[in-house]
Amino acid sequence: MAGNKEFIDALDAIEKERNISKDVMIEAIETSLLQACKNQFGKSDNIKVQINRNTGAIGVFAEKTIVEEVEDPTLEITLDEAVQKFPRRKLAVGDVVNIEVTPKNFDRISAQKAKQTVIQKVREEERKVLYDQYSELAHQVVTGVVQRYIGKNISINLGKVDAILTEADQMPGEHFRAKGDERIKLYVTEVKDSTKGPRISVSRTHKDLLRRLFEAEVAEIADGTVQIHGIVREPGSRSKMSVSSDDPNVDARGACIGNNSERVNAIVNELNGEKIDIVYWSEDPAEYIEQALSPAKVSSVEVDEYEKTAKVIVPDFQLSLAIGKEGQNVRLAAKLTGYKIDIRSESQVREGDEF
Repeated sequence: MAGNKEFIDALDAIEKERNISKDVMIEAIETSLLQACKNQFGKSDNIKVQINRNTGAIGVFAEKTIVEEVEDPTLEITLDEAVQKFPRRKLAVGDVVNIEVTPKNFDRISAQKAKQTVIQKVREEERKVLYDQYSELAHQVVTGVVQRYIGKNISINLGKVDAILTEADQMPGEHFRAKGDERIKLYVTEVKDSTKGPRISVSRTHKDLLRRLFEAEVAEIADGTVQIHGIVREPGSRSKMSVSSDDPNVDARGACIGNNSERVNAIVNELNGEKIDIVYWSEDPAEYIEQALSPAKVSSVEVDEYEKTAKVIVPDFQLSLAIGKEGQNVRLAAKLTGYKIDIRSESQVREGDEF
């Protein structure tokens, strides 16, 4: 068939502008044309469509095996017939040749199918590129722009795609300006592929949002000098994070707090005032529980490692602080350490108030 250089030039332009392989598009067009050809002219398995990568010429060919005597003309050809069609080739019985069988009206069919296939392939490849790009953001923190409220959910623009921040993933009491100019940090919990592009799930309540924010803010965490051992959150209200360092010259807690509390305050501000307790991690359960109850001061801790329970005694004036408002402090400490914690004041113990 005659060449179509404009067709090839168009594919070259798409490859350059959209970063979609020309070969991928041509292969898709060949597959589409082959199906159209089989639907209209028969379903022989030896039919194939070829597009010349340089000229754009499109042809339909039948693969035929050279035989001494033809039994099935759709699959076989005699040596004499093959030599007449390919006089410059050295052929023998058993060789396979491609015989052009392009239908007369195939130009019209191919032009229509090629256009449809290119449009479809461009959409598919663009969606794939977007998915590949955004799938790398899974379990990372991204900055998004608040677009609008959809009921109680929020549409967040992440650049080339939008994500939905569901009500369940919003921090209690948090409100945004739905004007397309407020930027917020989000943790990407999942990226899924779909026919409409990547579906991105984001969260403001996930505990790893706190982890990633500290990794970005604290160089000692980013380079591994300081390790985060545990994080628990009651989003929008209070969090606890335990840290340690193998470097005796590094104060793990101090590194996270920063000079004049600038590091931790940057994260508190990002989380709209959520209080963050940074405590020292310890292999000793009693010591770890004592740290986890910070900012309260503890008199003694008795642990049962088998039952995962702890009995804690605190000075009288520290009892309300150790328990926290509505039990929040001891509840978070229990989640952080994995121990059920029972707290009594010194006077309660003296008066015979047993655990």
